[in-house]
Amino acid sequence: MGFDFLGLSEDLLSVVEKSGYTTPTPIQAKAIPGILQGRDILGIAQTGTGKTASFTLPMIDILSQGRARARMPRSLILEPTRELATQVAESFEKYGEKSKLSMALLIGGVAFKDQEQKLDRGVDVLIATPGRLMDHMSRGKVMLNGVEILVVDEADRMLDMGFIPDVEKICKAMPQKIQSLFFSATMPTEVKRLTDQFLKDPREIEVSAPTSTASTITQHLCKIKGGDKEKRDALRYLLKKENVKNGIIFCNRKSNVKIVCKSLTVHGFSVGELHGDLHQATRTETLGKFKNGEIQLLVASDVAARGLDIPEVSHVFNFEIPNNPEDYVHRIGRTGRAGREGNAFTFAAPSEKKYLGFLTKFLGKEIPLYEMPDSDGATEKKPARKPAERSRRKASPENKASPENPVPVKDAPERVSEKPDDHKAPQKKSAEPHKKHDDQDKKPQRNQRGGHKPVVGMGDHVPAFLLRDEGPKKEKIE
Repeated sequence: MGFDFLGLSEDLLSVVEKSGYTTPTPIQAKAIPGILQGRDILGIAQTGTGKTASFTLPMIDILSQGRARARMPRSLILEPTRELATQVAESFEKYGEKSKLSMALLIGGVAFKDQEQKLDRGVDVLIATPGRLMDHMSRGKVMLNGVEILVVDEADRMLDMGFIPDVEKICKAMPQKIQSLFFSATMPTEVKRLTDQFLKDPREIEVSAPTSTASTITQHLCKIKGGDKEKRDALRYLLKKENVKNGIIFCNRKSNVKIVCKSLTVHGFSVGELHGDLHQATRTETLGKFKNGEIQLLVASDVAARGLDIPEVSHVFNFEIPNNPEDYVHRIGRTGRAGREGNAFTFAAPSEKKYLGFLTKFLGKEIPLYEMPDSDGATEKKPARKPAERSRRKASPENKASPENPVPVKDAPERVSEKPDDHKAPQKKSAEPHKKHDDQDKKPQRNQRGGHKPVVGMGDHVPAFLLRDEGPKKEKIE
Protein backbone atom coordinates (compact mmCIF):
# COMPACT_ATOMS: atom_id res chain seq x y z
CA MET A 1 0.00 0.00 0.00
CA GLY A 2 1.31 3.45 -0.94
CA PHE A 3 0.72 6.94 0.46
CA ASP A 4 -2.03 7.53 -2.10
CA PHE A 5 -4.32 5.18 -0.14
CA LEU A 6 -4.06 7.17 3.12
CA GLY A 7 -6.28 10.12 2.14
CA LEU A 8 -3.62 12.81 1.72
CA SER A 9 -4.09 15.67 -0.77
CA GLU A 10 -2.54 15.62 -4.24
CA ASP A 11 -0.14 18.47 -3.42
CA LEU A 12 1.12 16.65 -0.35
CA LEU A 13 1.49 13.36 -2.23
CA SER A 14 3.65 15.06 -4.85
CA VAL A 15 5.92 16.44 -2.11
CA VAL A 16 6.20 13.01 -0.47
CA GLU A 17 7.05 11.43 -3.83
CA LYS A 18 9.64 14.13 -4.46
CA SER A 19 11.23 13.29 -1.09
CA GLY A 20 11.77 9.70 -2.29
CA TYR A 21 9.21 7.92 -0.08
CA THR A 22 6.87 5.44 -1.75
CA THR A 23 5.68 3.11 1.03
CA PRO A 24 4.48 4.30 4.48
CA THR A 25 5.83 2.72 7.64
CA PRO A 26 3.41 0.76 9.87
CA ILE A 27 2.90 3.69 12.27
CA GLN A 28 2.24 6.04 9.32
CA ALA A 29 -0.19 3.65 7.65
CA LYS A 30 -2.22 3.30 10.86
CA ALA A 31 -2.01 6.86 12.27
CA ILE A 32 -2.51 9.10 9.22
CA PRO A 33 -6.07 7.95 8.33
CA GLY A 34 -7.17 8.24 11.98
CA ILE A 35 -5.76 11.76 12.31
CA LEU A 36 -7.45 12.88 9.08
CA GLN A 37 -10.74 11.58 10.55
CA GLY A 38 -10.26 13.85 13.60
CA ARG A 39 -9.69 11.08 16.16
CA ASP A 40 -7.36 11.24 19.17
CA ILE A 41 -4.32 9.00 18.72
CA LEU A 42 -2.18 7.12 21.22
CA GLY A 43 0.78 5.83 19.25
CA ILE A 44 3.33 3.45 20.77
CA ALA A 45 6.22 2.77 18.43
CA GLN A 46 9.94 2.30 18.77
CA THR A 47 12.28 5.05 17.69
CA GLY A 48 13.12 5.28 14.00
CA THR A 49 9.72 4.12 12.73
CA GLY A 50 8.62 7.41 11.16
CA LYS A 51 6.50 8.89 13.95
CA THR A 52 7.27 12.49 12.93
CA ALA A 53 5.83 12.13 9.43
CA SER A 54 2.82 10.27 10.81
CA PHE A 55 1.54 13.50 12.42
CA THR A 56 3.16 16.26 10.31
CA LEU A 57 1.67 15.05 7.00
CA PRO A 58 -2.01 14.96 8.09
CA MET A 59 -1.62 18.19 10.12
CA ILE A 60 -0.54 20.06 6.97
CA ASP A 61 -3.71 18.93 5.19
CA ILE A 62 -6.00 19.72 8.15
CA LEU A 63 -4.54 23.20 8.77
CA SER A 64 -4.51 24.17 5.09
CA GLN A 65 -7.98 25.66 5.61
CA GLY A 66 -8.17 28.57 8.03
CA ARG A 67 -6.17 31.54 9.22
CA ALA A 68 -4.01 32.14 12.29
CA ARG A 69 -4.53 35.06 14.67
CA ALA A 70 -1.88 37.01 16.58
CA ARG A 71 -0.49 35.18 19.63
CA MET A 72 -3.04 32.39 19.14
CA PRO A 73 -1.46 29.39 17.37
CA ARG A 74 -3.78 26.91 15.66
CA SER A 75 -1.73 23.85 16.60
CA LEU A 76 0.92 22.99 19.17
CA ILE A 77 3.65 20.34 19.08
CA LEU A 78 5.56 19.70 22.32
CA GLU A 79 9.03 18.14 22.12
CA PRO A 80 11.34 17.23 25.04
CA THR A 81 14.58 18.60 23.54
CA ARG A 82 15.69 21.46 21.32
CA GLU A 83 17.15 19.08 18.75
CA LEU A 84 13.86 17.20 18.33
CA ALA A 85 11.89 20.44 18.09
CA THR A 86 14.26 21.73 15.41
CA GLN A 87 13.96 18.47 13.50
CA VAL A 88 10.15 18.63 13.50
CA ALA A 89 10.34 22.23 12.24
CA GLU A 90 12.54 21.02 9.37
CA SER A 91 9.93 18.36 8.52
CA PHE A 92 7.19 21.00 8.29
CA GLU A 93 9.34 23.12 6.00
CA LYS A 94 10.08 20.07 3.84
CA TYR A 95 6.56 18.67 3.52
CA GLY A 96 4.74 22.01 3.64
CA GLU A 97 6.58 23.69 0.79
CA LYS A 98 3.35 23.93 -1.27
CA SER A 99 1.23 25.13 1.65
CA LYS A 100 1.05 28.63 3.06
CA LEU A 101 1.25 27.58 6.70
CA SER A 102 3.24 29.78 9.05
CA MET A 103 5.38 28.25 11.78
CA ALA A 104 7.26 29.32 14.93
CA LEU A 105 9.90 27.45 16.91
CA LEU A 106 10.12 28.18 20.65
CA ILE A 107 13.27 26.67 22.18
CA GLY A 108 15.84 27.78 24.73
CA GLY A 109 19.16 29.31 23.78
CA VAL A 110 17.46 31.72 21.32
CA ALA A 111 16.50 35.35 21.95
CA PHE A 112 12.91 35.95 23.09
CA LYS A 113 12.50 38.97 20.81
CA ASP A 114 12.67 37.06 17.51
CA GLN A 115 10.24 34.44 18.79
CA GLU A 116 7.80 37.10 20.03
CA GLN A 117 7.79 38.81 16.63
CA LYS A 118 6.67 35.58 14.94
CA LEU A 119 3.96 35.02 17.56
CA ASP A 120 2.66 38.57 17.07
CA ARG A 121 2.16 37.90 13.34
CA GLY A 122 0.21 34.71 14.12
CA VAL A 123 1.30 31.12 13.43
CA ASP A 124 -0.50 28.01 12.24
CA VAL A 125 2.01 25.61 13.75
CA LEU A 126 3.80 26.23 17.05
CA ILE A 127 6.65 23.83 17.90
CA ALA A 128 8.06 24.22 21.41
CA THR A 129 9.82 22.71 24.37
CA PRO A 130 7.73 22.89 27.57
CA GLY A 131 10.10 25.19 29.46
CA ARG A 132 10.34 27.91 26.83
CA LEU A 133 6.59 27.77 26.11
CA MET A 134 5.84 28.27 29.83
CA ASP A 135 8.15 31.32 29.80
CA HIS A 136 6.20 32.89 26.92
CA MET A 137 2.89 32.05 28.57
CA SER A 138 3.94 33.73 31.82
CA ARG A 139 4.88 36.88 29.83
CA GLY A 140 1.47 36.91 28.15
CA LYS A 141 3.01 36.52 24.69
CA VAL A 142 1.11 33.40 23.69
CA MET A 143 -2.44 32.15 24.35
CA LEU A 144 -3.52 28.56 23.78
CA ASN A 145 -7.31 29.01 23.58
CA GLY A 146 -7.16 28.85 19.77
CA VAL A 147 -5.36 25.50 19.53
CA GLU A 148 -7.15 22.89 17.40
CA ILE A 149 -4.54 20.10 17.39
CA LEU A 150 -2.13 19.15 20.21
CA VAL A 151 0.81 16.78 19.70
CA VAL A 152 2.86 15.48 22.62
CA ASP A 153 5.86 13.71 21.12
CA GLU A 154 8.22 11.37 23.03
CA ALA A 155 5.94 11.44 26.08
CA ASP A 156 8.09 8.97 28.04
CA ARG A 157 11.11 11.21 27.52
CA MET A 158 9.05 14.12 28.90
CA LEU A 159 8.59 12.02 32.03
CA ASP A 160 12.31 11.25 32.32
CA MET A 161 13.20 14.94 32.03
CA GLY A 162 10.62 16.04 34.61
CA PHE A 163 8.33 17.88 32.15
CA ILE A 164 5.07 16.07 32.96
CA PRO A 165 3.85 18.78 35.45
CA ASP A 166 4.49 21.46 32.79
CA VAL A 167 2.71 19.37 30.14
CA GLU A 168 -0.32 19.08 32.43
CA LYS A 169 -0.44 22.86 32.94
CA ILE A 170 -0.16 23.45 29.19
CA CYS A 171 -2.93 20.95 28.41
CA LYS A 172 -5.25 22.57 30.96
CA ALA A 173 -4.73 25.98 29.30
CA MET A 174 -6.29 24.71 26.04
CA PRO A 175 -9.92 24.31 24.97
CA GLN A 176 -11.55 21.03 25.92
CA LYS A 177 -12.61 20.18 22.38
CA ILE A 178 -9.31 19.67 20.63
CA GLN A 179 -7.71 16.77 18.79
CA SER A 180 -4.87 15.27 20.91
CA LEU A 181 -2.08 13.08 19.56
CA PHE A 182 0.30 11.38 22.00
CA PHE A 183 3.33 9.45 20.75
CA SER A 184 5.74 7.49 22.89
CA ALA A 185 8.19 4.61 22.58
CA THR A 186 7.15 3.20 25.97
CA MET A 187 4.15 3.69 28.24
CA PRO A 188 5.13 4.18 31.92
CA THR A 189 2.39 4.50 34.54
CA GLU A 190 2.66 8.30 34.80
CA VAL A 191 2.35 8.75 31.04
CA LYS A 192 -0.64 6.38 30.99
CA ARG A 193 -2.32 8.53 33.66
CA LEU A 194 -1.71 11.64 31.53
CA THR A 195 -3.18 10.06 28.39
CA ASP A 196 -6.24 8.83 30.31
CA GLN A 197 -6.82 12.39 31.52
CA PHE A 198 -6.53 14.26 28.21
CA LEU A 199 -7.34 11.77 25.42
CA LYS A 200 -10.96 11.07 24.50
CA ASP A 201 -11.65 7.60 23.10
CA PRO A 202 -8.22 7.44 21.42
CA ARG A 203 -7.28 5.05 18.68
CA GLU A 204 -4.43 3.04 20.18
CA ILE A 205 -1.68 2.09 17.75
CA GLU A 206 1.14 -0.17 18.89
CA VAL A 207 3.59 -1.05 16.16
CA SER A 208 6.03 -3.15 18.19
CA ALA A 209 6.79 -4.12 21.76
CA PRO A 210 8.54 -1.38 23.78
CA THR A 211 11.51 -3.63 24.53
CA SER A 212 12.10 -4.70 20.93
CA THR A 213 14.94 -3.41 18.79
CA ALA A 214 15.03 -3.13 15.01
CA SER A 215 15.92 -6.38 13.27
CA THR A 216 18.33 -4.50 11.02
CA ILE A 217 20.68 -3.76 13.96
CA THR A 218 23.44 -6.22 14.82
CA GLN A 219 24.17 -5.98 18.54
CA HIS A 220 27.48 -6.77 20.27
CA LEU A 221 28.54 -6.85 23.94
CA CYS A 222 32.20 -6.12 24.71
CA LYS A 223 33.25 -7.10 28.23
CA ILE A 224 36.14 -4.97 29.47
CA LYS A 225 38.17 -6.10 32.49
CA GLY A 226 39.45 -2.63 33.35
CA GLY A 227 37.85 0.80 33.66
CA ASP A 228 37.36 3.85 31.45
CA LYS A 229 40.94 3.84 30.13
CA GLU A 230 40.57 0.26 28.89
CA LYS A 231 37.21 1.22 27.36
CA ARG A 232 38.88 4.04 25.41
CA ASP A 233 41.51 1.56 24.19
CA ALA A 234 38.78 -0.85 23.08
CA LEU A 235 36.83 1.95 21.39
CA ARG A 236 39.84 3.02 19.31
CA TYR A 237 40.48 -0.61 18.39
CA LEU A 238 36.91 -1.06 17.10
CA LEU A 239 36.94 2.26 15.23
CA LYS A 240 40.01 1.07 13.34
CA LYS A 241 38.91 -2.56 12.86
CA GLU A 242 35.24 -2.07 11.93
CA ASN A 243 34.08 -0.39 8.75
CA VAL A 244 32.79 2.71 10.53
CA LYS A 245 31.34 5.20 8.07
CA ASN A 246 30.12 7.39 10.90
CA GLY A 247 29.09 6.69 14.46
CA ILE A 248 27.58 8.03 17.67
CA ILE A 249 29.26 7.26 21.00
CA PHE A 250 26.91 7.53 23.98
CA CYS A 251 28.03 8.31 27.53
CA ASN A 252 25.92 8.57 30.69
CA ARG A 253 27.70 11.64 32.07
CA LYS A 254 28.63 14.94 30.44
CA SER A 255 32.10 14.72 32.01
CA ASN A 256 32.75 11.44 30.19
CA VAL A 257 31.52 12.96 26.92
CA LYS A 258 34.25 15.58 27.21
CA ILE A 259 36.96 13.06 28.17
CA VAL A 260 36.15 10.59 25.39
CA CYS A 261 35.93 13.38 22.82
CA LYS A 262 39.30 14.79 23.90
CA SER A 263 40.89 11.32 23.82
CA LEU A 264 39.67 10.61 20.28
CA THR A 265 40.80 14.06 19.12
CA VAL A 266 44.29 13.46 20.54
CA HIS A 267 44.48 10.18 18.58
CA GLY A 268 43.58 11.86 15.30
CA PHE A 269 39.89 11.01 14.89
CA SER A 270 37.33 13.41 13.37
CA VAL A 271 35.01 13.97 16.33
CA GLY A 272 32.56 16.41 17.92
CA GLU A 273 30.67 16.47 21.23
CA LEU A 274 27.01 17.05 22.03
CA HIS A 275 25.52 17.52 25.52
CA GLY A 276 23.20 19.81 27.45
CA ASP A 277 25.89 22.18 28.79
CA LEU A 278 26.77 23.46 25.31
CA HIS A 279 25.28 26.67 23.94
CA GLN A 280 22.43 26.06 21.51
CA ALA A 281 24.34 27.55 18.58
CA THR A 282 27.22 25.16 19.24
CA ARG A 283 24.90 22.16 19.51
CA THR A 284 23.20 23.06 16.23
CA GLU A 285 26.51 23.61 14.45
CA THR A 286 28.00 20.30 15.70
CA LEU A 287 24.90 18.32 14.74
CA GLY A 288 24.90 19.96 11.31
CA LYS A 289 28.54 19.01 10.72
CA PHE A 290 27.82 15.42 11.69
CA LYS A 291 24.82 15.21 9.36
CA ASN A 292 26.84 16.73 6.50
CA GLY A 293 29.77 14.37 7.01
CA GLU A 294 32.24 17.06 8.11
CA ILE A 295 32.91 15.06 11.28
CA GLN A 296 32.87 11.27 11.43
CA LEU A 297 32.12 10.64 15.10
CA LEU A 298 29.73 12.27 17.57
CA VAL A 299 30.25 11.75 21.31
CA ALA A 300 26.95 12.52 23.01
CA SER A 301 24.88 12.27 26.15
CA ASP A 302 21.29 11.00 25.95
CA VAL A 303 20.25 14.38 24.54
CA ALA A 304 20.92 12.73 21.14
CA ALA A 305 19.30 9.38 21.97
CA ARG A 306 15.70 10.26 21.13
CA GLY A 307 14.27 10.89 17.70
CA LEU A 308 17.23 12.48 15.91
CA ASP A 309 16.86 11.45 12.28
CA ILE A 310 20.30 10.89 10.79
CA PRO A 311 19.46 8.14 8.27
CA GLU A 312 22.88 6.66 7.49
CA VAL A 313 24.58 6.21 10.87
CA SER A 314 26.55 2.98 10.48
CA HIS A 315 27.56 2.39 14.12
CA VAL A 316 26.47 3.20 17.66
CA PHE A 317 28.79 2.68 20.64
CA ASN A 318 27.52 2.59 24.23
CA PHE A 319 30.61 3.68 26.15
CA GLU A 320 28.59 3.05 29.31
CA ILE A 321 25.51 0.90 29.88
CA PRO A 322 22.57 3.31 30.31
CA ASN A 323 21.15 3.56 33.83
CA ASN A 324 17.65 3.22 32.38
CA PRO A 325 17.39 0.08 30.19
CA GLU A 326 14.78 1.76 27.97
CA ASP A 327 17.42 4.26 26.84
CA TYR A 328 19.35 1.37 25.29
CA VAL A 329 16.57 0.88 22.74
CA HIS A 330 16.60 4.59 21.86
CA ARG A 331 20.39 4.80 21.64
CA ILE A 332 20.91 1.92 19.25
CA GLY A 333 17.86 3.13 17.30
CA ARG A 334 20.08 5.87 15.85
CA THR A 335 21.47 3.22 13.49
CA GLY A 336 19.71 0.69 11.26
CA ARG A 337 17.06 3.25 10.27
CA ALA A 338 14.74 3.10 7.25
CA GLY A 339 15.63 -0.53 6.52
CA ARG A 340 19.40 0.04 6.50
CA GLU A 341 21.80 -2.24 8.35
CA GLY A 342 23.45 -0.99 11.52
CA ASN A 343 25.83 -2.11 14.25
CA ALA A 344 25.68 -1.43 17.99
CA PHE A 345 28.54 -2.12 20.41
CA THR A 346 28.07 -1.92 24.19
CA PHE A 347 31.04 -1.83 26.59
CA ALA A 348 30.55 -3.45 30.01
CA ALA A 349 33.07 -3.06 32.83
CA PRO A 350 32.99 -5.22 36.00
CA SER A 351 31.50 -2.27 37.92
CA GLU A 352 28.49 -2.29 35.55
CA LYS A 353 27.49 -5.88 36.22
CA LYS A 354 24.27 -4.79 37.95
CA TYR A 355 23.17 -2.56 35.04
CA LEU A 356 24.03 -5.29 32.54
CA GLY A 357 21.72 -7.62 34.45
CA PHE A 358 18.90 -5.05 34.35
CA LEU A 359 19.41 -4.58 30.60
CA THR A 360 19.41 -8.32 29.87
CA LYS A 361 16.22 -8.78 31.90
CA PHE A 362 14.57 -5.84 30.11
CA LEU A 363 15.45 -7.18 26.64
CA GLY A 364 14.55 -10.74 27.59
CA LYS A 365 17.67 -12.11 25.95
CA GLU A 366 21.46 -12.02 26.11
CA ILE A 367 23.40 -9.61 23.89
CA PRO A 368 25.84 -11.61 21.71
CA LEU A 369 29.39 -11.42 23.10
CA TYR A 370 32.10 -9.82 20.94
CA GLU A 371 35.55 -11.25 21.65
CA MET A 372 38.11 -8.52 22.25
CA PRO A 373 41.89 -9.13 22.03
CA ASP A 374 43.22 -10.47 25.34
CA SER A 375 39.59 -10.36 26.53
CA ASP A 376 40.11 -6.95 28.11
CA GLY A 377 40.66 -4.38 25.44
CA ALA A 378 42.71 -3.50 22.42
CA THR A 379 46.10 -2.66 23.83
CA GLU A 380 48.44 -4.45 26.18
CA LYS A 381 48.92 -3.10 29.66
CA LYS A 382 52.33 -1.90 30.78
CA PRO A 383 54.11 -4.65 32.75
CA ALA A 384 54.29 -4.09 36.48
CA ARG A 385 57.70 -3.25 37.94
CA LYS A 386 59.54 -6.38 39.03
CA PRO A 387 60.91 -6.80 42.58
CA ALA A 388 64.45 -6.72 41.23
CA GLU A 389 63.82 -3.31 39.70
CA ARG A 390 62.50 -2.00 42.99
CA SER A 391 65.57 -3.27 44.81
CA ARG A 392 67.87 -1.62 42.26
CA ARG A 393 65.98 1.61 42.76
CA LYS A 394 66.59 1.40 46.51
CA ALA A 395 70.27 0.86 45.88
CA SER A 396 70.62 3.78 43.46
CA PRO A 397 73.57 6.19 43.92
CA GLU A 398 71.53 8.95 45.51
CA ASN A 399 70.57 6.59 48.35
CA LYS A 400 74.14 5.39 49.12
CA ALA A 401 76.41 6.88 51.72
CA SER A 402 79.11 9.26 50.46
CA PRO A 403 81.44 11.93 51.87
CA GLU A 404 78.82 14.53 51.02
CA ASN A 405 76.00 12.34 52.40
CA PRO A 406 77.49 10.35 55.29
CA VAL A 407 74.21 8.59 56.14
CA PRO A 408 71.99 7.06 53.39
CA VAL A 409 68.73 8.97 53.11
CA LYS A 410 66.37 6.01 53.18
CA ASP A 411 68.53 3.50 55.06
CA ALA A 412 69.80 5.54 58.03
CA PRO A 413 70.87 3.26 60.93
CA GLU A 414 68.62 3.16 63.94
CA ARG A 415 70.05 3.70 67.46
CA VAL A 416 70.00 0.41 69.29
CA SER A 417 70.17 0.43 73.06
CA GLU A 418 71.58 -2.68 74.71
CA LYS A 419 70.30 -1.72 78.18
CA PRO A 420 66.64 -1.14 78.97
CA ASP A 421 67.47 1.97 80.99
CA ASP A 422 70.23 3.18 78.73
CA HIS A 423 68.75 6.66 78.53
CA LYS A 424 69.11 7.05 82.31
CA ALA A 425 72.73 5.88 82.58
CA PRO A 426 75.60 8.42 82.44
CA GLN A 427 77.43 8.59 79.13
CA LYS A 428 80.90 6.99 78.91
CA LYS A 429 83.81 8.15 76.80
CA SER A 430 83.58 5.01 74.69
CA ALA A 431 80.13 6.14 73.54
CA GLU A 432 81.37 9.53 72.34
CA PRO A 433 82.08 8.54 68.73
CA HIS A 434 78.64 6.99 68.45
CA LYS A 435 77.02 10.09 69.94
CA LYS A 436 78.92 12.30 67.55
CA HIS A 437 77.72 10.21 64.63
CA ASP A 438 74.14 10.50 65.84
CA ASP A 439 74.46 14.25 66.08
CA GLN A 440 75.53 14.31 62.49
CA ASP A 441 72.19 12.70 61.65
CA LYS A 442 70.24 15.39 63.44
CA LYS A 443 72.18 18.55 62.59
CA PRO A 444 73.71 19.77 59.32
CA GLN A 445 77.50 19.78 59.25
CA ARG A 446 79.26 23.08 59.61
CA ASN A 447 82.21 24.11 57.53
CA GLN A 448 84.86 24.92 60.04
CA ARG A 449 87.56 27.25 58.79
CA GLY A 450 90.53 25.19 57.77
CA GLY A 451 88.58 21.93 58.11
CA HIS A 452 88.70 19.16 55.53
CA LYS A 453 84.89 18.70 55.12
CA PRO A 454 83.18 20.62 52.27
CA VAL A 455 79.98 22.63 52.65
CA VAL A 456 76.95 20.44 51.89
CA GLY A 457 74.38 22.52 50.00
CA MET A 458 71.57 22.15 47.47
CA GLY A 459 74.10 21.63 44.71
CA ASP A 460 75.77 18.66 46.42
CA HIS A 461 73.05 16.91 48.37
CA VAL A 462 69.28 16.62 47.96
CA PRO A 463 67.50 16.76 51.33
CA ALA A 464 65.43 13.75 52.31
CA PHE A 465 62.13 15.59 52.28
CA LEU A 466 62.54 16.31 48.55
CA LEU A 467 62.94 12.59 47.82
CA ARG A 468 59.60 11.63 49.35
CA ASP A 469 57.04 9.90 47.12
CA GLU A 470 54.67 12.44 45.57
CA GLY A 471 51.73 10.02 45.70
CA PRO A 472 49.62 8.78 42.79
CA LYS A 473 49.96 10.84 39.63
CA LYS A 474 46.91 12.21 37.83
CA GLU A 475 45.79 9.89 35.06
CA LYS A 476 46.71 11.06 31.61
CA ILE A 477 43.84 10.92 29.14
CA GLU A 478 44.59 8.40 26.42
